[in-house]
Amino acid sequence: MASTTSGDVLPTGGRIFTTIPDLFFIPEFVFGGLVWILVASTRVIPENPLGWVMFVSVFCFVGTTLWFFIFLCGGNQAGIWPSLDAGFHFLAVVFYLSASVDLAYITILSSVLRQFSPEALKNYRLDIAAVVMSFVATLLYFLHTIFSAIRWKRS
Repeated sequence: MASTTSGDVLPTGGRIFTTIPDLFFIPEFVFGGLVWILVASTRVIPENPLGWVMFVSVFCFVGTTLWFFIFLCGGNQAGIWPSLDAGFHFLAVVFYLSASVDLAYITILSSVLRQFSPEALKNYRLDIAAVVMSFVATLLYFLHTIFSAIRWKRS
């Protein structure tokens, strides 16, 4: 897999599937979508922190989708795009890290406070899966941020 060098512009079209950090787009879709689906499929009593988790997962999913299509269609050729790429992914890391910590905290609280009926146990397991997927999404966005910042410094 080739990476962009200092003389190259940002990749467009099919080249985004072969360059780092753009290779992270697809796993970000998958794990971000899984967080969205898993959180939306459970019912937890303190809704407010889960509202933040839903906002972050939807915001990052839509933002990554837009970013992906901008790169795919070649709209990223102006000189400001490398810094915007690093900035967006840094914002996504901060958002996802805060959402992951909130989700983990609420999951721990819910395990202490509820009696485990079969339905509650199912929701608890879905919450645990959402926490894991959220931290994986955070890691993917973090790696994308690091490689985007390296590309930005080279440009």
